[in-house]
Amino acid sequence: MDFVRYAERSAGLVNADLGDTDHLIHFLDERQWLHAAVAERDAGALRRFVKDLRPVFEASNAGDEHAVVALLNALLAKHPVTPYIAGHEPGRWHMHVADRDSSVSELLIAESLMGLSTLVCDLGATRLGVCDASGCTHVFVDTSPNQSRRYCSDRCSSRANVAAYRARQRAASA
Repeated sequence: MDFVRYAERSAGLVNADLGDTDHLIHFLDERQWLHAAVAERDAGALRRFVKDLRPVFEASNAGDEHAVVALLNALLAKHPVTPYIAGHEPGRWHMHVADRDSSVSELLIAESLMGLSTLVCDLGATRLGVCDASGCTHVFVDTSPNQSRRYCSDRCSSRANVAAYRARQRAASA
């Protein structure tokens, strides 16, 4: 299992528009095998989960490691993960974070929680952030070697850098 990818997907989940099943299917664009299993209740369950998950990113962004761990532990207790070993070919065993009877929302919640929990244990509890760009509230996962990420995307980073440059130019010419 690629837990960093699961953690990054959890940030995408927090940032996603999950207004209805069509929006959820759009979010799952790269995972088309899940589309047929999406049910109306999945979008609602994920919207509720995201409200509980966002504070984890905010606590990490604030450097509050104890809050990150407490919030994740509370979410793990609320949404128990039931991993299982699967094999699609003889001798090629691997783990799934949710059993085959799980709904799409249960799968995405399990992936998010396992990804974030593993990331916190492996890289630290302050690797999650909220974009520094003015007007942006998106979250992100920082896997940079020096933990220096401040923006959710290159677009936000560029806009913030251009704005700072223009502000310096105005200050220099004043």
